[in-house]
Amino acid sequence: MHLDMDAFYAAVEQRDDPRLRGLPVVVGARPGGRGVVATCSYEARRFGIRSAMPIAEAYRRCPHAVYLRPRMAHYAAIARRIRRELDAISPLVEPVSIDEAFIDVSGLERLIGPPAVIGAHAKRRIREACGLTASVGIGPNRLIAKLASEYRKPDGLTVVAPPEVQAFLDPQPVAVLRGVGPRTLPRLQRLGIQSVADLRRRSLTELQRHLGTRLAADLHAQAHGIAASAVAPQTPRKSVSKETTFAADQTDAARLHARLRALAGEVAQTARAGGLAGGVVTLKVRYAGFVTHSRQRRLAAPTDSARVLLAQAWHLFEHSGLPQAPVRLIGVGLAALSPPASCSPPRQRDLFEAADAQERDGRLADTLDAVNSRFGDGALSFGLAGCAAAGGADADAGGSTSAPGDADQG
Repeated sequence: MHLDMDAFYAAVEQRDDPRLRGLPVVVGARPGGRGVVATCSYEARRFGIRSAMPIAEAYRRCPHAVYLRPRMAHYAAIARRIRRELDAISPLVEPVSIDEAFIDVSGLERLIGPPAVIGAHAKRRIREACGLTASVGIGPNRLIAKLASEYRKPDGLTVVAPPEVQAFLDPQPVAVLRGVGPRTLPRLQRLGIQSVADLRRRSLTELQRHLGTRLAADLHAQAHGIAASAVAPQTPRKSVSKETTFAADQTDAARLHARLRALAGEVAQTARAGGLAGGVVTLKVRYAGFVTHSRQRRLAAPTDSARVLLAQAWHLFEHSGLPQAPVRLIGVGLAALSPPASCSPPRQRDLFEAADAQERDGRLADTLDAVNSRFGDGALSFGLAGCAAAGGADADAGGSTSAPGDADQG
């Protein structure tokens, strides 16, 4: 079974604010910038807006849409709730992204019922737990299950039994197959291949002559409904990162520092939401002409602190030999993730010992996470005064905070 939440980010925003229901909602960058659409509601899709579309193009198509910045920590919390519902259905759940997963439902007929009943059961659990709809596809392998979940979106349920696979595949456009992208599709169309049935009728030898051995074999197998069926729990997350493309190339150090500060806060919040800390700080900087540089620095101890992350990222920006040129994009990340408890053993403190900087920072971070989860990413963040002093893991944990200012152009 493949389960895919319907327009997940936008659906969460419409659920949380009933005034948005029925309106075109676009979650992503702000209009006027150079970012992209993260996702959009089905009302917005009627105007031709799609995920990964430049925000300027989305605004041109639908200027009256509601444009919102993502609340990633909030979405992640809801995704964890959805995961708990799926875990209650089957012991084998493989998340593919924050809003979709494969689930092995073999052997559940005696517990729940036939495949259609299992799919309806999963959809009902998620709707009752989270107030959101999901589309479900069930088939004999991952390819068919994935295509089936896309078949009747939104709020769809499609079951494809093994004898029905070819009849399900044949009429579909060849572009639905994995590996058929902007380069491959025109090559197939030049051969007169428009549908999966067209592809299936071609010999493997002919396809290899035009597409190469590996791609031809893969597409030939898919056209015959042959694909992997194993479902395995996902390996633990290894990194988290955030980046911003500026509306205009930036040279102002204060604006660059402020943007890094906001990104560091989002990365740290995401890490904490997953119960993780990272041992490697990464910095990504892109200049005119899409020339991109990356730097990284290993920490003495893993951290989930925005202050430490900002301090190390800014040190890399200033002292790692990057070009002194206008910046188009800047990003920060935290890698080598692990549960923080595994790297910071508990310490028995004296009864009258004052709370240390790390503990105060942790309490403040919890407060920021709670506020941002409710009101959106960036509603509250560490202030410049506190961050400026942050030189590492032992930085001063003063309580300065600030709301996002005009330096936030992502």
